[in-house]
Amino acid sequence: MEMHMEPVYLGEPTNNVEQQPIKRRKKKSMVWEHFTIETVGLGCRRACCKQCKQSFAYSTGSKVAGTSHLKRHIAKGSCPVVLRNQQQDPSYTPFTPIQKVTPDSTVPTTDTPKRRYRTTTSFPYVGYDADTCRQEIARMIILHDYPLHIVEHPGFVTFLRNIQPRFEMLNFSTVQGDCIATYLREKQRIQNLIEGMPGRICLTLDLWNSCQTTGYVFVTGQFVDSEWKIHRKLLNVVMEPYPESDSAFSHAVSSCLSDWNMEGRLFSLTINQSLSQVGMESLKSLLSENPNILGGQLLLNHCLARSLATIAMESLNSGQETVKKVRNCVKYVKTNEALEEKFLELKQQLQVPTTKTLQLDDQNRWNTTYEMLQSASELKEVFSCLDTSDADYSKAPTAEEWNHVENLCTYLKLLFDTANLLTSSTIPTTNTFFHEAWKIQLELARGATSEDVSISGIAIPMRESFDKYWKSCCLILAIAVVMDPRFKMKLVEFSFTKIYGEEAVSFINLVDEGIHQLFLEYVALPVAGGGGGGGMAASGGGGLDVGGVGLTDFDMYIMETTSQQSKSELDQYLEESLLPRVHEFDVVGWWKLNKVKYPTLSKMARDILTIPVSTVIPESVFDVGTKEMDRYRCSLRAETVEAIVCAKDWLRDVGEADSGELMKPLVKMEFPI
Repeated sequence: MEMHMEPVYLGEPTNNVEQQPIKRRKKKSMVWEHFTIETVGLGCRRACCKQCKQSFAYSTGSKVAGTSHLKRHIAKGSCPVVLRNQQQDPSYTPFTPIQKVTPDSTVPTTDTPKRRYRTTTSFPYVGYDADTCRQEIARMIILHDYPLHIVEHPGFVTFLRNIQPRFEMLNFSTVQGDCIATYLREKQRIQNLIEGMPGRICLTLDLWNSCQTTGYVFVTGQFVDSEWKIHRKLLNVVMEPYPESDSAFSHAVSSCLSDWNMEGRLFSLTINQSLSQVGMESLKSLLSENPNILGGQLLLNHCLARSLATIAMESLNSGQETVKKVRNCVKYVKTNEALEEKFLELKQQLQVPTTKTLQLDDQNRWNTTYEMLQSASELKEVFSCLDTSDADYSKAPTAEEWNHVENLCTYLKLLFDTANLLTSSTIPTTNTFFHEAWKIQLELARGATSEDVSISGIAIPMRESFDKYWKSCCLILAIAVVMDPRFKMKLVEFSFTKIYGEEAVSFINLVDEGIHQLFLEYVALPVAGGGGGGGMAASGGGGLDVGGVGLTDFDMYIMETTSQQSKSELDQYLEESLLPRVHEFDVVGWWKLNKVKYPTLSKMARDILTIPVSTVIPESVFDVGTKEMDRYRCSLRAETVEAIVCAKDWLRDVGEADSGELMKPLVKMEFPI
């Protein structure tokens, strides 16, 4: 049987088989929830946005455009409808699954797609805001001391264009205006804080020189707010054409008081350099109420940080040959990697009991020189034996020179420990520095009478220099420590007896008289509205006609009896037992808790305890020499310099508060008794 069969070719349709339609793969990208595909011509299809109806290329013939540009349209803010939805509902994200309602239920359900757009599912959409970008550029320039011209630098312009092509580039004038606007916004916040402070303000004045022979006075305010929290804010940077004149500092203070509306609220002034008698008197006249109170000693003409730096440098310079010899030894080891390894091996062999490591010093910061000498002296045994491992080393100091270094470090440590308190992130109260000052004074007095010539040779000039600070600021520091309920007058009596011996009684009486004199000044202050502050009754109570005839004698009687009662408030405080002596103690907080018991005395304590002893910022406590404004800032207008420098101080405080830096524990202190 013959069978005739026609060949069937693959790919050709047969007459008896129905042709099946071509099935396209289901589109899984979430982008298709927002787009539809439309055919616009032969072999040409486009994607249309369901929201704004814009059309985008999708395929032409065999060429497919993909979906990346469609994702960007939805996710990056190009779609105006998505942008509007985001502004109305911040929780809205462009790839949120669409909710549907089932036929048999009113509860919406969510169809979870098998695959999501991974780039944006975890982050809410954030629209582009040109104003916010400009504000952040201004903050960046202020916080990091960038020049205002950075916005015109080609590299910076290229960077911004790649980050956000729609950003309108800035010029010098524009960014200068943005920085000043930032300054004004922050200034209003500080102004509100100052207006709400219940007490007075203490100012410090720090003079910076410049290459143009002009000067810049940095005016910083320290005060307690209504919650009894201490604040330290840079208030003004005043350009003075003639910084050496008698009126330079008083002009800066007057400008500050006027600018911040603080006339009559200035309590104390602390400056960092010597002034003529005329200059001192012009500053004293600005102190509120009674400028001659305490003999004018509320004008502190010595900065503690500057005084310590001066004394330290004088001591280092007096033994500069020995210091130089030690520095060369450290440099010889530190600049040779192989020799440094030998040094460490020798240290282990000799079993030197120290954890100190060698470090070179920065001669612009005296603490680094002290630390270099201290570590080298503890490793002197290794230096003395280093010639056995290195034949070229023959520079070791002699035993006498090492002895001088050890004695020098002993006294520098007193200065270092005190200066280190000024670098704290918390603001130390004034009483803290009485402990430090009398300890330094006592140790230098002992050293000056030592029979060891090496010790007395170091201590005598240091004592002579520190005496200037002690005599100038002793009274204020002593009154401040009396306001500490752990010590009161007892520590003054104890410490003065140690320092002055038989002559101590007269100095103790000066402190007692000073604190009573200051208290009487507070008793005489007018009572604030709302009552209660100084123990005087508020006027107008009970419908009494206080302006009536015949009440003049009554007013005098009230003043006399009130003065007597308020004076006993101080005596009552001094006669009460001391509180237990703990190392972490919030003295301002204690007065806040006891302001009802001591209404007038608590006000006095609040102001006394906030008197600043240093005029420099914590970062500059160990700097030697005077500060100088850089050439770039000197080229700017004085108003611009003030804006960017002050705004940096304020913005930095906000950043530290946000990061919790201000929540660190109080400074720990070891008391000498």
